[in-house]
Parts: sequence; C-alpha cells; structure tokens
Amino acid sequence: MVNVVWLVLIVGGIVMSGLHHSMMPVTEAIFSGTEKSVEIAFGFVGIMALWLGLARIAEESGLMRAISRALAPVVSRLFPGIPADHLAMGNMLMNMVANMFGMGSAATPFGLKAMEELQKLNDVKERASSNMITFIAVNTASLSLVPAGVVALRVAAGSKNPTVIVGPTVIATAFSMVIAISVDRIFRRMQTRN
Repeated sequence: MVNVVWLVLIVGGIVMSGLHHSMMPVTEAIFSGTEKSVEIAFGFVGIMALWLGLARIAEESGLMRAISRALAPVVSRLFPGIPADHLAMGNMLMNMVANMFGMGSAATPFGLKAMEELQKLNDVKERASSNMITFIAVNTASLSLVPAGVVALRVAAGSKNPTVIVGPTVIATAFSMVIAISVDRIFRRMQTRN
C-alpha cells in the first residue's frame, strides 16, 4: 500500500511539473537528491558499523544478558503464565534490551524466536495469545535509550549536535511504552470479563 502512495506522489509530481512546463527543476532535484542520498548513506555506514561493533562487544561480553537478568522480574509480570526460565522469556528480554540500545537488526532475530516460542505455549494456534499481543505492543512501543540509527543519520547529514534528540527520544519512547502497556492491560481486563 505504501508503494502505491509513493508511486502516486512521484508520478503526480512529474505530471504536474510537465503540465506547468517546468521539468528542469524536477530533473535538477532528482540528481541533487540522489547525490545527497549517497553522501548520507556512506556517512551512515561508518557510524552504524561503529555502533554495531560496540553492540556486538556488549553482547559477547555478557552485558546484554546481565541487563536482561536485571529486567526479568519486571518483565515476568507483563507476561503471566510464562515461566521465567522459558526460552520465550529469554528471547523477549534480549529483544527488548537490543531495542533499548538501538540495535534493531540484532533485536529482530530475538523477536522472531520469541514469537515462535510463544506460539508453542499458545492453546489456540489460529489466534494470537494475550502474551503474544503484549509482546508485539511492547516491541512496537519499545523504550529507546540510545537512538543510534537516528543519531547516525544526523551525523551523516552534518548536524552540529546530533545527540540533542537523545533526551526527547527517551521521554517520548517511555511515554509510548507506558501507553502501550496500559492499553494492553485494559484490553486484557475487557477480554477476561467477556
């Protein structure tokens, strides 16, 4: 669906500029935009390589697992009925910690594995369980302590202060996490009443 929206916007812009006999600015914008995108991409690659390297060190050194163990008592309350030592819980914790530190590419395999393990615990295989829905909500509204991707893009774009967004990002994602968990709890209570 998003591809259709982009196609309509691009084709519509070209058609309108053609109708107004102003194709030269569109051509110039295309070439300058592609040049700028390559510059940003190369700058982004360097920053992301550094951050992913640091993240890999944190993972290999056991720091991510230590943070996961510290979060386990809180997270186990979010997911009633899942034993603390179950594979699903471990994968969910690793997914959450990876997302907190801006390592979306590292978080994805943990999230997929967590959903597989949650499906094994699901009584009704054709429908997502309450714990699966909670995990999706928490994963989507994930608390972000280090928005590495956005900081890297800001560095690549030449921002004078690329880390200025860290504080607002932490606040915004904390609010989104609280709201997601609250709405999930409300719907769980409504479900148990029915």
